[in-house]
Amino acid sequence: LNWPADCPGRGTALVDTASGRRVLVMNAMGRVMIEPVLDDPFPAVSRELEACPLGVACDAVLIDFHAETTSEKMSMGHFCDGRASLVVGTHTHVPTADHQILPGGTGFMSDAGMCGDYDSVIGMEKAEPLNRFQRKLPVERMRPAEGPATVCGVAVETDDATGLARAIAPIRVGGRLSEAAVSFW
Repeated sequence: LNWPADCPGRGTALVDTASGRRVLVMNAMGRVMIEPVLDDPFPAVSRELEACPLGVACDAVLIDFHAETTSEKMSMGHFCDGRASLVVGTHTHVPTADHQILPGGTGFMSDAGMCGDYDSVIGMEKAEPLNRFQRKLPVERMRPAEGPATVCGVAVETDDATGLARAIAPIRVGGRLSEAAVSFW
């Protein structure tokens, strides 16, 4: 969403569901400790929310905020509170335990976690990342860890009248992490 205009791809999609609902899905990237420096995600997200307001032009708004720091992710959650159904962070690979409904009704979670082998270094076989941290030199390409995978994510139930969150829960299935199942489905 906040990449320069000449980059390929889009950061938003308005999806019509099988049940006749319209869902605005957005991906924006944070700027703290991320290169290249991108356009400011806050006005970019705000423009999209104004162009397709929740409860008017769409029934739900899901925002994937791909950022390094929980503080930037939390700031985006509060910035969108009351204007989006869900703001969920991605990028750091580790599921956080801060899933909540913000005061204005937006579901929020700092990071949904990765889908992959958690007996690893963020999904990679351990040897090469350990080598890079200890010796500061890459020796070989990183390879994906191939052990039992954990599927991580987040579930949100929205209010049909407002599009805001009524319930939020983490999802963790399989692999090494403790399982987290959704009770409201």
